[in-house]
Amino acid sequence: MATTSSPPGRVERRRAVVIAEALDHAERLMGEEGVGALSVSEVARRLGIRGPSLYKYFPSRHALYDALFARGLAAEQEAVRAAIEGVPRGVPRIRAGAVAVVSWAVANPALAQLLHWRPVPGFEPSPAAFGPALAEMADVRAEFAEAVRLGQLTPRVDDESVVRLYTVVLSGLITQQLANQPGVPFAEGDFSRLTHTAIDLFLTAHAP
Repeated sequence: MATTSSPPGRVERRRAVVIAEALDHAERLMGEEGVGALSVSEVARRLGIRGPSLYKYFPSRHALYDALFARGLAAEQEAVRAAIEGVPRGVPRIRAGAVAVVSWAVANPALAQLLHWRPVPGFEPSPAAFGPALAEMADVRAEFAEAVRLGQLTPRVDDESVVRLYTVVLSGLITQQLANQPGVPFAEGDFSRLTHTAIDLFLTAHAP
């Protein structure tokens, strides 16, 4: 007896749609109730399906967080790529990328908390989800090295501690803004609007 089944492409598309909708609901839920309040059952309820059905896509709560981490990281990196497109190498690109990171984080606080804080006890992103972050830091180091080659920054910025300090500056701006003025736009935030000044001070301190 012949049997029929959905073409693989259709099944995959349906799965992608469900996953995207689930992550949309999860992100809204974190924004409403806090990152730590995420619940697979509540996401399923908002999707209009039973909890066990959603476990076919996300086998655990941490799996859902992992997918959200990957989504947030991809979105942040896309914002950086858009910001540095056409920008000269070295210091101008470092500055543009820094502003893009802080601006994106302020506009996407729930996902930014997953990327820049540790708001969920016991959760760590999987190697697959975290891998692009390592590649991103390699790009940042390469940009600092290019700034040195171009004579824009002193050779001592090749020290790993300088790149780490750069990430501390960005994380500090993000943390202060999200903690003290959640919901306030980047350009209006008491802390986020200092991003240009903070980055300029950092770069000036490492100028030749």
